Amino acid sequence: MKARSEIGSWGGLKAKDSATLAPEAWMAHPSPEQGPVLAHGNGRSYGDSCLNDGGRLIMARGLDRVLAFDRENGVVSCEAGVLLDDLLKLVVPAGWFPPVTPGTCFVTIGGALANDVHGKNHHRAGTFGRHVLAFELVRSDGQRLTCAPDINAGLFAATIGGMGLTGLITQVTLQLMPVASGEMMQETIHFDGLDRFFAIAAQSDATHDYTVAWIDALASGSSFGRGVFFRANHAPAANTSPSRPRRSLPFPIKPPIPLINGLTLRAFNLLYRTMQPRSPDPRRIAYRPFFYPLDRVRNWNRAYGPNGLRQFQCAIPMADARDAVEAMLRLTLASGEASFLTVLKLFGDVPSPGMMSFPVAGATLTLDFPNRGARTERLLTALDRIALEAGGRVNPYKDARMSPATFRASFPQWRDFAQHIDPGFSSSFWRRVTAG
Repeated sequence: MKARSEIGSWGGLKAKDSATLAPEAWMAHPSPEQGPVLAHGNGRSYGDSCLNDGGRLIMARGLDRVLAFDRENGVVSCEAGVLLDDLLKLVVPAGWFPPVTPGTCFVTIGGALANDVHGKNHHRAGTFGRHVLAFELVRSDGQRLTCAPDINAGLFAATIGGMGLTGLITQVTLQLMPVASGEMMQETIHFDGLDRFFAIAAQSDATHDYTVAWIDALASGSSFGRGVFFRANHAPAANTSPSRPRRSLPFPIKPPIPLINGLTLRAFNLLYRTMQPRSPDPRRIAYRPFFYPLDRVRNWNRAYGPNGLRQFQCAIPMADARDAVEAMLRLTLASGEASFLTVLKLFGDVPSPGMMSFPVAGATLTLDFPNRGARTERLLTALDRIALEAGGRVNPYKDARMSPATFRASFPQWRDFAQHIDPGFSSSFWRRVTAG
């Protein structure tokens, strides 16, 4: 067991006074008396849900084997530390695809389950947890439990979206979806305001598997709420070979200050809108640039400077979604803060089996900002307030600072969930939001 100070989250938080150990070492001598532990996958959570300050981190990437792949029925079993990227390389050439994928392929399968991640197709497929057939969970008392909808059902529901607090996920069995090719048929639609977004989104969710919009967060006046809407379906088979994915490029520097500011973002937004096709006609593209555009730049989070970034994501029920989204965008604009990634989409009424799953039917808005300390905290707290007043919730696995009151209002079922937490497991996030 050794200390690893470089362990952190994607938002720039660092593990403090944390010791690390291999999964096999912990499983050989699990004990709640040795201090709290937490599984740490690939560190792509933005906040502190993957950190355990003062405790121990089980480095789950060591569980990296694919155990079985039924190519006829599209069922794959793998260890929890397998990266989604590696799974894609295996299953896509065989005509299968993960039924739900987040915006990066550099997450572990165990992390996708523990956070019950969602994607651009929530209105059709729901969350990742809906497609998990079973998983193995090792508890701190030494029990190895198979969990499925009809086996240890309480732990099954608590672990999906349970942020790693119910034990160590070691193996996952996942049902894949068939695809005819490794490409997408994408359509791009420019829109001028939020009313137009909601109209396009409602229509597109009925015809397309994947929908998402980018919002120009700096646009004001008559341009307020403008953006670009992307929708796509998996492409049919083609006679030509799909284009080979481009190599990822490294972010070349670690800047001493944030490179994301009003000036640079205004230039980027203009360039980004200009580069998007004006024709709504479908285009055949490879799946990776559609699902994982930011993965082409390694360590892109460095652009936010040495203090990292703070990401905010909320889900708002549809009845109040339009007004709440406008209020949050106007507040962000007035604050002078620059949100580089401003993403808006609709969630469907597709319930998750997870007890603590984040999505609710309605709209979800994502914003992120360079961490500028108190001024950023004030803005995020105000955004929390708008979301909660609209009956919404804030995403815990993208959070680094929400208050206990915000968490409890977002997830009033948290006490029921807490009954399933392994007494040997904890996280910096959980201690923060349940304090007092």
